[in-house]
Amino acid sequence: MNKTRFLLLIILMSLSLVGIILVQLFWINTSYKNNEEQFKYHVQQVIGSVANKLQQQEYFEFYEKFNKLKDSIGKVPRQSDLLEYFYVKRDPKTNEQIIYSNTIVLEDYNLNRSFFDKRSDSVSLKSFVAKRKTEIYNGNVVDNAATFQKAPMPDVTIEKEGNLDILDKAQFEIYFKDIVGLKPIQERVSKEKLHSMLQNELSQYGVNTPFEFGIYSNMLATKVKSENFNYDKNSTYSIPVFPDNEGQSKYQLLLSFPQKNKFLFSSLVGITTLSIIFTLVIIVAYFSALNQLIRQKQISEIKTDFINNMTHEFKTPIATINLALDAIKNPKIIDDKEKVQRYLQMIRDENKRMHAQVENVLRISKLEKRELEISKEPTDVHSIIEDAIEHVNLIVEDRGGIIKDHLNAKRTTILLNDVHFTNVMVNILDNAIKYSPEAPIIDVTTENVKDFILIKVKDHGAGMSKVAQKRIFEKFYREHTGDLHNVKGHGLGLAYVKRIVDDHNGQIFVESEKGKGSTFIIKMPLIN
Repeated sequence: MNKTRFLLLIILMSLSLVGIILVQLFWINTSYKNNEEQFKYHVQQVIGSVANKLQQQEYFEFYEKFNKLKDSIGKVPRQSDLLEYFYVKRDPKTNEQIIYSNTIVLEDYNLNRSFFDKRSDSVSLKSFVAKRKTEIYNGNVVDNAATFQKAPMPDVTIEKEGNLDILDKAQFEIYFKDIVGLKPIQERVSKEKLHSMLQNELSQYGVNTPFEFGIYSNMLATKVKSENFNYDKNSTYSIPVFPDNEGQSKYQLLLSFPQKNKFLFSSLVGITTLSIIFTLVIIVAYFSALNQLIRQKQISEIKTDFINNMTHEFKTPIATINLALDAIKNPKIIDDKEKVQRYLQMIRDENKRMHAQVENVLRISKLEKRELEISKEPTDVHSIIEDAIEHVNLIVEDRGGIIKDHLNAKRTTILLNDVHFTNVMVNILDNAIKYSPEAPIIDVTTENVKDFILIKVKDHGAGMSKVAQKRIFEKFYREHTGDLHNVKGHGLGLAYVKRIVDDHNGQIFVESEKGKGSTFIIKMPLIN
């Protein structure tokens, strides 16, 4: 996969992930707003129902008291006609005439408002009665009201009388609202009664969350309110109560929900939690896949670099072996035993070199599969260090360099495998030699720190970058040098070193600065 396609894939995956998250947030926000609208509708229904019930209950209580007082009065009410009208119908064929009359009579019971409120003035309460009469005349003509007054007795008379409910009701409501409007609000409704009514109505609509209430008069609090009521624009709902005869109301019923947001979100907790979990799973999977893609790309680059370096390292010894064999075939050389021995030794050395490379690969593979047996015994680590220095000393001297040892540690016995730990020291020293462009100058130091021994191998070579320091112990990793192969190696030596040190319960670090050399530090536990 080329770099452009790789970047395009990452961008598309990232945009998709952001899109999924935004869709989830939009859905949660929309669901919350729908819940809020439904909540508002239910609350408006509740306070509207409570306001109607308050007025109806007050009306019925007043009406019942009014009837009891009216029935207790034994006297006949005074009557006066308010309105009288006639309707006349004449049949020309039979000369029959029908006269319908309707009279509205006002009955005054002389029942004043003082029965309901001693502080109010005396205004009589009245009721209305309708008297209806139908008269039928056969063969007589009635032309007008004057004639009608002198007309003979009708042949048929039908009379009816009854209350005029519409006018009575209208008149009663006017009296009712005028009278109760004079009372203070706390006498019209109690806190306990209002709380009970609101609680019952809210439970019917499924609004099971704490609430506070209050009745305000002209935006001022009255005595009818709950103890913790506070007006909040976002969580308080209101409706007018106890309107007067003009349809105006000076009282407002306010209902507040301190835990409104918690209640609205509670219904979304389950689905929101699942949504968050699934989104987190997608995020984790995304970053895991992205990390794997990046690692695979890096491994691909490292393996390509490894193959190039390994090919270069095998190419030189193979070419040397071929040249040596061709030289031995030469008739002039084959009889010269000294030259033949020299070329044979060269072939043996190059073969050893290739064999060592293969052994390193196999050794790392066995370590990863836990197939490499490492037996340990108490050993003087200074003797291991001196042996490793002896292994590479000829190479250092050949390049005009020097290895200085400063073995200052007093306690030097650790539990180790002498063969593998010798390989560890040789690999580190070999690394210091390879990455020293000039004559290698290497310092090997030991010191005791508590129950540990520190082994430091310092060179004055090329050093390495911060990125390389973090990845130097990874298998196949070598700091990228393009197509240059001036430094031999394949990125397995330090990976092997790391695995062996870890297996000995030790630690290895590197300190380096580009152009100023590197220091490898091995920290090993001592035997008490």
